[in-house]
Amino acid sequence: MAQQNQHNMPGPGGPGGPGGRGARGGFQKPKNLGKTIVRLMGYLAQKKWPLLIVLVCLLGSVFTNIAGSSFINLVIINNIAGGVYTSPADLLSDVLKLLGIYAVGWVCTYGQSGIMVQLAQRGTNRLRKELFDHMQTLPLSYFDKHPHGELMSRFTNDADNVQLALEQSVVSLFSSVLMFVGIVVVMLTVSPLLFLVSVFTLGATFLVFKVFGGRSRRYYQKQQADLGAVNGNIQETIEGLKVVKAFTHEEAAKDLFAGLNESYRASATAANFYSTAIMPIAMNIMNVGYALTAAFGGVLSIVMGLPLGSFTLYLNYCRQVGQPMNQISQQITTILSALAGAERIFECMDEKSEVDEGFVTLVPVVRDEQGRMVPAAQGAHVHDWAWKVPDNNRFVLTRAVKDENDELVECPEGTEGALWAWKYPNEGDPAYGLHRIRGDVQREEGYTLTQLTGAVRLSHVDFSYVPDKQILHDVTVFANPGQKIAFVGSTGAGKTTITNLVNRFYEIQDGVITYGGIDVKAIKKDDLRRSLGAVLQDTHLFTGTVMDNIRYGRLEASDDDCIEAARIAGADSFIRRLPQGYQTMVTGDGANLSQGQRQLLGIARAAVADPPVMILDEATSSIDTRTERIIQKGMDALMEGRTVFVIAHRLSTVRNSNAIMVLEGGHIIERGDHDDLIAQKGRYYQLYTGGAELE
Repeated sequence: MAQQNQHNMPGPGGPGGPGGRGARGGFQKPKNLGKTIVRLMGYLAQKKWPLLIVLVCLLGSVFTNIAGSSFINLVIINNIAGGVYTSPADLLSDVLKLLGIYAVGWVCTYGQSGIMVQLAQRGTNRLRKELFDHMQTLPLSYFDKHPHGELMSRFTNDADNVQLALEQSVVSLFSSVLMFVGIVVVMLTVSPLLFLVSVFTLGATFLVFKVFGGRSRRYYQKQQADLGAVNGNIQETIEGLKVVKAFTHEEAAKDLFAGLNESYRASATAANFYSTAIMPIAMNIMNVGYALTAAFGGVLSIVMGLPLGSFTLYLNYCRQVGQPMNQISQQITTILSALAGAERIFECMDEKSEVDEGFVTLVPVVRDEQGRMVPAAQGAHVHDWAWKVPDNNRFVLTRAVKDENDELVECPEGTEGALWAWKYPNEGDPAYGLHRIRGDVQREEGYTLTQLTGAVRLSHVDFSYVPDKQILHDVTVFANPGQKIAFVGSTGAGKTTITNLVNRFYEIQDGVITYGGIDVKAIKKDDLRRSLGAVLQDTHLFTGTVMDNIRYGRLEASDDDCIEAARIAGADSFIRRLPQGYQTMVTGDGANLSQGQRQLLGIARAAVADPPVMILDEATSSIDTRTERIIQKGMDALMEGRTVFVIAHRLSTVRNSNAIMVLEGGHIIERGDHDDLIAQKGRYYQLYTGGAELE
């Protein structure tokens, strides 16, 4: 027990003394210390009895440590020197008692350490899980504002600091504080006069901790920043080594790294100087204090008759009092760093989740013998879907006909040629009014089923990512079932923004977007996005097999479904030439595949999802002309019967679109099919003939 405590709480000059490795690393103090501690303890104290056992063990460890030192002094001074023992058996009895004290202390120390490790692991595990789960609910706008590396550090550095502090530092800090208080109380009890000398020694030692410790922490903060710059430069240079060599910038790269490395060396040297300087200074102060205490104690023994046993006991504790001080100095840094990390984690967890007030759900349906829509069995793969719309007061089912201006007007039930439509209450807004339902409508008790056909409509939509910087201005787009709608224009014109709004990744400021006549705000977001397939410009592949990455589009898809999707996308031939075919492992975001192959897997992933609406954002931008011709037929099969939104810089891919929207500065400046726009000889004509550039 004594040996273990001395290892954990070394005296002046010990390996873990002031400035030792335990105190290294800069930290940022938490902004709300009390609130963070209370909240963090909630993860540690799910069950109260383990913490109660830790507290009992902690008190037992401190008590046996102090009691052991006192008992040794009693044995040596009062019994051996005083001649109290009459036989070796008496000495053996006290030795066994001493061993018993240390055995109890060892059990307490082992118990508190073992339980705290389990509590810390479980608490941190729960913390990480809740953080990850909450991140899945945050809107994309949150991730737009926060670098991914910064968010990753919440799971790694911050969570690791919390775990380390909970496992070791918290118990060690409380143990050291109790030890320090216990030793001081004993010293005051033994000799208040001698304690006056120790007060000056302790005060001087605290001053050294504060001055040198503060400077070392500041330099360690700079060291951490410089180390981050060095690591960032190494990563950036290695990833862009081809560019470095292509432009013969090897020497410039060396000079830049040398400067960053030198800055790191300078800050590390200064940090280590102040850190290591604390140890010898504090050791010498404690040694001087020990010598002064011994001299003053000798005088008190002669003049005032201070008992020799009390004198030697005080000197023993005078030597030990520096141990908990050193430990406290070390652990405060670690704990404050952990609390700052926990606060950053809690800040992320306190972010508002993505708001979803939708009540319309997506249900897979099959047709019965009468042709009615019937909800399919759970997990069944079907090609027909329907919106399940509960009876509500936001919009109601009605009948409508078209007037002479081709506008919908409400009509009585039974009117010849009447269509089904959703009627919105605020008809004064041009974005609302009557919205036609394209597909079968089936009334049920308490709800209505409407066939999902892929009709999408944007009416007078305004949008901005940030206030006072509008991206889209009064955009109106109609996409009927099975139509292919293309968006072309310069970079930043708002093409991708439109498709992001259909997915409700962001919320519009004005206007309305309807899907099957239903305001997308009324549709549950998960159901809305499940009905939309997307092939993005940059395909992200996950670690796993090729088959796993295709199946990501629909997790319950069979192997045959995935293979068929790959055939549709034109990816089957290259996949079968891979070393293990569909079982080939994909790592590093598809680093072992070409950009075109990765894009083909993204198309196959969308194909296996089999959605009624497809969004192709530069889907063939990374595919060469030959590969594009190979997959064009498959893409046409993929788009058949579906509403498709296409964003393309390669205008040859949108010639067969039903409608092409030309955007500029968030406005639709031209619309029509390919032939119409060529005949207009406007912006699209310039882009197509090479008279203007898309960029």
